Amino acid sequence: MKYDLSSKITLEHIPESYFQSNDMIESLRQRRFEKLRTNIYKNPEEGSVFAAQRIASLIRKKEEIDEPCFLGLSGGSSTLGVYDELVRMHREEDLSFADVTIFNVSEFFPVHEDGRHSNTKLLRSYLVDKVDIKPGNFITPDASINRSDVYEFCRHYEELIDQNDGLDLVLVSVGLVGNIAYNEPGSQVSTLTRLMLLDNESQRDLAHLYSSVSEVPSSAITIGLSTILNAGQVILLAWGQRKAGILKEIIQGKVDDNVPASFLQMHEDALAVIDLNAAQQLTRIRQPWLVGPCEWTNNLIRRAIVWLCAETGKSILKLTNKDYNQHGLDELLVLYGSAYNVNIKIFNDLQHTITGWPGGKPNADDTNRPERATPYPKRVLIFSPHPDDDVISMGGTLQRLVDQHHEVYVAYETSGNIAVGDEEVIRYVALMLNVINRFDTNNKYLIDKYQSILSFLKAEKQAGDPDTADVLFLKAQIRREEARTACQYIGVKLENVHFLDLPFYETGKVQKDKLSDADILKIIPLIYKIQPHQIYVAGDLADPHGTHKICLDAALAAIHELKDEKWMKDCRIWMYRGAWAEWEIDNIEMAVPISPEELRRKRNSILKHQSQMDNAPFLGNDERLFWQRAEERNQTTANLYNKLGLASYEAIEAFVEYKID
Repeated sequence: MKYDLSSKITLEHIPESYFQSNDMIESLRQRRFEKLRTNIYKNPEEGSVFAAQRIASLIRKKEEIDEPCFLGLSGGSSTLGVYDELVRMHREEDLSFADVTIFNVSEFFPVHEDGRHSNTKLLRSYLVDKVDIKPGNFITPDASINRSDVYEFCRHYEELIDQNDGLDLVLVSVGLVGNIAYNEPGSQVSTLTRLMLLDNESQRDLAHLYSSVSEVPSSAITIGLSTILNAGQVILLAWGQRKAGILKEIIQGKVDDNVPASFLQMHEDALAVIDLNAAQQLTRIRQPWLVGPCEWTNNLIRRAIVWLCAETGKSILKLTNKDYNQHGLDELLVLYGSAYNVNIKIFNDLQHTITGWPGGKPNADDTNRPERATPYPKRVLIFSPHPDDDVISMGGTLQRLVDQHHEVYVAYETSGNIAVGDEEVIRYVALMLNVINRFDTNNKYLIDKYQSILSFLKAEKQAGDPDTADVLFLKAQIRREEARTACQYIGVKLENVHFLDLPFYETGKVQKDKLSDADILKIIPLIYKIQPHQIYVAGDLADPHGTHKICLDAALAAIHELKDEKWMKDCRIWMYRGAWAEWEIDNIEMAVPISPEELRRKRNSILKHQSQMDNAPFLGNDERLFWQRAEERNQTTANLYNKLGLASYEAIEAFVEYKID
């Protein structure tokens, strides 16, 4: 089975000439807005191979002149592909680490003796223990450091680096706030190795590795910005769309201590190695018309016109030839003859994305509609990663599908139990005890069971302790009943509501297992039984905890296994977003308007998930509640359509079609 189909999703074709030009002059033109030298690769695998080759080249060069090589290497998932390739080169191409000394650039403090989730353990597991490095040549903080000795340890660590005239090369990944190693926002360019308190966003980014939020480290020993900038070479790694926004600031913005990685602009041999998803906000990828000739696609033209409207403050049909010429879009005038011709094309394209009939309008000409008129009614299957993502992200559309008499099924992929606070369970157990005391006073078994649960949650459970099986069961049931209540409020038949409880999630901890056949095999029978005409899946890959991605991969893998079924040929798959981000307008293929009354009903359906209101533990870097985020994003999309000159709606939910290979 295919486990990682989400990484293959490409919303548009980006020509290689935009990021891997062989023409030096063209390459310079493309990079004109970039202040940090940047190499863009199709995927993390290609970028990792390049970074590994650069490190190997340095090691071999040092070996040739009989000099030791000093590397500063980072932990984190971004570097693993580089280490895998270095190990392969060691085994297959005689790359020797005999004269290499590796400094761990950062380590969480205090350092745990068992090395859980530590950078030291990662470096040992993926590189150090697999190559011929000498035992004393891996230098890293360890569990022997006492709090009172941290300052002295950091001073000594820096001295060890200085004794060798600094590091020859530093490999670092970048955090969501622009931190490198753990030099957090506000770090000064003169900083050396020190103990650093972790930024809140850095801690959130680590949360998925730990059993509970309370276990996430709050500090780390890190080499300083001065130490990094004094290295001979620096390679900065970044993969994935979550890093796209901060990378634009690092690569194209000003040097700013609020974005520590931006100081790499000052280094004469620093290089950012990133993949296409991470490069999405760079000018040469996002607005290629500003750096040179373009390969114009419908999506790119739409993006360019939306951008031009924002730059000029005009709606689409008011743009003029002068506007195009003044903003670097004269190529479109050559292609289409006039601004009017381009304006009409894009206006109609956007108009045709709007539909009040997400399941298709029966007995209507569907030539320019996002969905087919037939069959009607349709069987519709909605996959929801958690027991509230359906209403958060597409609650208005879900309501429309029900009201328009389609046969709607909802499948909740995970129990969502770890996102229920202990106080919710205490409240429910107290309620059940009161019920027993009123109606079943002789039920000693249940009374003892409930008392045991209350004792565990109120007195015995310590920060970081996993929940018992009984507590996890109750938390899952709380979320199930909330989901059923929301579905019933919307009008989905309760027999059409399914809880899959995919095994990868059921660890009882924040850290989840990897996707496996067991997960996918729980989805295939449901799809096969329903044989839907429409499937909706969460394409929200910005989920900081990664559950949405795994759930998307699970659903797509199941769909892929069934793709040759005759009925699947007539099934369309739509991807929704909303909990963490929204589709950009150039990619939207179906836009479903929501009236003020429908938006209120959507809010009410979200509010049925009471355990996720004030006490939801995984809100990410947006502290607003999910219903507030959803409304703001839906209204922003509607406002953008209106500013472009289209109809004014209260809110809009947006979708992109997933094409089965």
